[in-house]
Amino acid sequence: VDACLATIEAAVEWDADLMIVHHGLFWGARARLTGPYYRRVQALVDARLALYSCHLPLDLHPEVGNNSVLARLLGLEPAGEWGIFEGRAIGMFAEASLSFTELAARVGDLLDVQPVLIGAGPQETRRIGVVTGGGGSLIAEAALAGIDTFITGEGAHHTYFEAEERGINVIYAGHYATETVGVKALAERLEAQFGIETRFVPHPTGL
Repeated sequence: VDACLATIEAAVEWDADLMIVHHGLFWGARARLTGPYYRRVQALVDARLALYSCHLPLDLHPEVGNNSVLARLLGLEPAGEWGIFEGRAIGMFAEASLSFTELAARVGDLLDVQPVLIGAGPQETRRIGVVTGGGGSLIAEAALAGIDTFITGEGAHHTYFEAEERGINVIYAGHYATETVGVKALAERLEAQFGIETRFVPHPTGL
């Protein structure tokens, strides 16, 4: 999931040629190659290990993207898009009648987590939205899109009141956990299409 020193070192130990991650080395402004950043890059260069990071593309892809894969693993069929970021929809939704309790249990069992629940919406779902990772800021937009139950990774403290006052259920299942499904699905595709040996490197954060 992440290009951190621990996962890089694990890939090096396995003698990998290429490392594919969801979260890359740098975020926002370019960082100086000192300290932790330097150690990450040095480990890659010393081992001649190529690194490819695909953030939003791996969220959005209809077949191996985090959102669609997570939905399908939960028994939901993607029916549409919502949530605009830089001119592009980054979320998907499914139409499904499930109890909120059952859906939360499915999420917990699938990802092996104890999700944080905000049960401010209907007990019986109708439209379920999915944005893996840090999607808590999209609660208002989810409500405007007619979504009554929103599955995402994490959100800030104030999002509880946003959900409560807009009458929407939220399932926070962990940023890391919700974004393990895309890289695993991509690995399966690479193995099937190109015969490439792959290995998933777990490094859960609990966040």
